[in-house]
Amino acid sequence: MSYQVFARKYRPKTFADVLGQDHVVRTLRNAIAQQRLAHAYLFVGPRGTGKTSTARIFAKALCAKNGPSIDFDPEDELSIEIAEGRCMDVLEIDGASNNGVEQVRELRDNVKYAPSRCRYKIYYIDEVHMLTTGAFNALLKTLEEPPEHVKFIFATTEPNKILPTIISRCQRFDLRRIPNAVIAKHLLHIAELENVKLDEKAAYAIGKGAEGGMRDAQSMLDQLVAFCGGNITEQDVLDVFGFTSGESVAALARHILESDTVGALRAVYEQNEAGKELGRFLGDLIQHFRTLLVQQADPEAAAEDLSPEVAEEVVVQAQMASTEQLLRVVDGLADVDARMRWASNKRLHFELGVIASVQSLNEVSISDVIDALDSGSGEGLPRQAPRVQAAPAPLRRAAEPVKAAPVVVAEKPQPVVREETPAPALVRAPEPVAKAAPFVERAPAPVVEKAPEPAPAPAPAPAPAPVVVAKVKEASAVDDPEELFSQDVFWSKFVSQVQVRRPLAVSWLQSTTLLGITRNTIKVGFPPSESFARDSLMRPAQISFLEGLAQELTGKAMKFEFVIDPNLKAPVFAEIDLGLLNEPTSAGKPAEAPKVEPKAAAKADAPQTAELDIPAAAPKPPEDFYNDALIQQAMVKFKAKLVAAE
Repeated sequence: MSYQVFARKYRPKTFADVLGQDHVVRTLRNAIAQQRLAHAYLFVGPRGTGKTSTARIFAKALCAKNGPSIDFDPEDELSIEIAEGRCMDVLEIDGASNNGVEQVRELRDNVKYAPSRCRYKIYYIDEVHMLTTGAFNALLKTLEEPPEHVKFIFATTEPNKILPTIISRCQRFDLRRIPNAVIAKHLLHIAELENVKLDEKAAYAIGKGAEGGMRDAQSMLDQLVAFCGGNITEQDVLDVFGFTSGESVAALARHILESDTVGALRAVYEQNEAGKELGRFLGDLIQHFRTLLVQQADPEAAAEDLSPEVAEEVVVQAQMASTEQLLRVVDGLADVDARMRWASNKRLHFELGVIASVQSLNEVSISDVIDALDSGSGEGLPRQAPRVQAAPAPLRRAAEPVKAAPVVVAEKPQPVVREETPAPALVRAPEPVAKAAPFVERAPAPVVEKAPEPAPAPAPAPAPAPVVVAKVKEASAVDDPEELFSQDVFWSKFVSQVQVRRPLAVSWLQSTTLLGITRNTIKVGFPPSESFARDSLMRPAQISFLEGLAQELTGKAMKFEFVIDPNLKAPVFAEIDLGLLNEPTSAGKPAEAPKVEPKAAAKADAPQTAELDIPAAAPKPPEDFYNDALIQQAMVKFKAKLVAAE
């Protein structure tokens, strides 16, 4: 007997032999067992996934002795004829070469004749999408109402080319790509039967190159046996088909995640010198980063198509970057892949894409800044910010406190130190703040010298709790008085702790009103004008912090319910009072107190001094505010500039 290739020798013979298509096999078996047989079936799927094999097995089950039967004998004479395509009642038609109207009319005329040996007359049309529109239309009526002894089975790789009127008359089964692990296991089984020593890594490499097609994998194994003989290693697979090992792809991904540009470029160079196809290498790299994203979402799904060694590396690499960073890398590499398709110098575009990927991992996104603001610290911002660390010294000068941000002081430091000017005012500027006024009128950035107007109800600065104490409704709002634990005391302590732990979040609590505490729910109201504060407090990071703090104070798990209440009035202050939103005094006329009260106010007690400051020389916010790394980094990142309100 002549040699038979693996793809034909190991073709599935029964439903149990079909791999990776459990949903199709189960439906067909149940249909046969329950005698719920349709008149037309459509098998859709990529190449080599088992469409023709499944159709033949289904035909064997329908035409079996005493059938239809699920447990037919594959070695029966009739089953062998069907498998070899010699059965007169099971006709296999190539849709590519028999796609005209005349062939379909001939088929329609032969449908009325009864089968000779089998129970059903089965027409199997492969690549049915190749039929012309006229051929489809000629088949419509027969397909919808065929004789009872006729069954149609269609197979295609491109269902979008089939008329919807044809699809609506069939039961459609979508065959999926076979998982890499299933292919590798089956190849190892075939190698054992053929007395071939196949390395497990080589089997996974073949399965990866087959891209979900079992027939392609078996053909590749057949070719490797002819090339290597009885011993096949992973390197043999890589050399014969030009694939890149999973370890090499994972190594390049690690270089990118570690910001090792030199190592990443060296890896690209080595693969190019080894004769690997860079387009496929880039596709494997994109697929690897996709696997990292899946690992972060569903670890079990990510390890399905990976060898054990690569799976361990994926677990480690998935923790080296956030989901947003991985998405930026994948987007950048996808753009490079599109350019490489038409580029003559593929290596150049690949290297540029690798460098851009390394840089994108170090970029600061708006979500990073929001997370940093939510946490009340600068931990969410990038750690390498030398530009911000270079300018702490100028913060000691009274007239230019915003010099921590290079963008703010780029316009005015030079005119201040001219040689023509004796600069006596510069020496005396730090002492009386009022004398910096001429400079303030010309500089765009002395915002911090403006004073807040007297507020209707200002609170003393040293005491954090009174600044943000919210209104509390009567205790009657609570359904169960036994579970009430002094709302006033609790809310006061709660706000005080927020002031200490997350000062930036306190401003959002200023507009709130405690509506009541019921069981384990704290209901907080917001006026309609403060919906932004409500949305800010409902972020996952903030709500988790608030619920944890409430549990710490009450000793039990608490949930927050933030609602918009139209009956609540907007607060007097809706922003952090830094003197940036104050209205200037009436046109050209300063207040009467400014020139007379500064020294006298200095002798008075501290609380009164804060209220009597003149608008042109406001009390400076604490110097810690300017030295705060978060404020400096945010100004540098967004190129912000503090401008005095006019």
